[in-house]
Amino acid sequence: MASGVAAAAHPAAAQTPAGAQTPAGADQPVRQLPIYVQQQQYRIGYTTNTRGGWEGDPFKGMREGREVGFRYMEIFGASFCRPDTLYYPDDAEGLMRRIFEIGVNFVSITGGSAKGDTRFEDPTAREAVIENHFEMARFSRRFGCQVQKTNTGRRRPGGTTDEDLKVMSGTLNALGKRVSEELDMRLGVHPHLNSQLQTEHELDFIMANTDPKYIGLVLDTGHFTMAGMDPLAKGKQYGLRVLEYHFKDTQPENRGGTKHVPGPEVDQMKTPYFFPMGTGGVDFPGLKAYLDSIQWRGFLNVELDTSPWRPPQESARITADYIEKVLKIPL
Repeated sequence: MASGVAAAAHPAAAQTPAGAQTPAGADQPVRQLPIYVQQQQYRIGYTTNTRGGWEGDPFKGMREGREVGFRYMEIFGASFCRPDTLYYPDDAEGLMRRIFEIGVNFVSITGGSAKGDTRFEDPTAREAVIENHFEMARFSRRFGCQVQKTNTGRRRPGGTTDEDLKVMSGTLNALGKRVSEELDMRLGVHPHLNSQLQTEHELDFIMANTDPKYIGLVLDTGHFTMAGMDPLAKGKQYGLRVLEYHFKDTQPENRGGTKHVPGPEVDQMKTPYFFPMGTGGVDFPGLKAYLDSIQWRGFLNVELDTSPWRPPQESARITADYIEKVLKIPL
């Protein structure tokens, strides 16, 4: 396809309300209509679960992020499964009212439910994993989301084998096909430190063994760098197959891919390795120049996992200033 977002394949749908449906005939099931085509090249999002002040209340992250200027938020679907935020799966309308009062909408509602299966590498769990993540995608679709991002479960002590990767590829293909055909969305897999999908070999294996029609990539500049990969090089390698970028910075000495991959024992609230944009570990101007050159369109979503030295809102302001003044992208 010629764009980084699913809706770009449907230019005639620009005036179609998100979530609208066609009437069902006697022998024809109800089908989702295509969602809005994104008009601007880049939309900027922010992830709301930053440890250091936002992790206990997803709506605090939304409110304070909106005060900085961010209008789109990405959030883990499990946040809406808790007793104090019980919107999933049956109260999308109530959640819409609450976020619209704040003045934001979603980039994506990611992953599966709080108690759902995430063992992508387990062949016996395939149906449960697909059902868990598909149902969250269906919920996310109610808000007009175009890309469903997912991680691949916690990394096991022995790491990920090629046999695991074969199983993961099959599960991702099946999930992505269903998300595409039933919801008119794209599935983006998210390599993440300490998950079953972390290393360059694992990423390249998954991308080579999944169908580009159904599976795209969520490229996280921080996680790629700290897993030993150059995010700019991997962005060029996968081009328009990247459906969404996650933007966070690292220390300058890690630029181009760290030589010291941190393990799960590192507490980022004590020893952080992700920082607000402009710290110097990621070539964001070079990445934007490349995206401009291929006319990539989609969400650039800021995700700062922890903010130990200042409140998350202050870190968000530092990044917002960098995006607007250095990258010249309006929020």
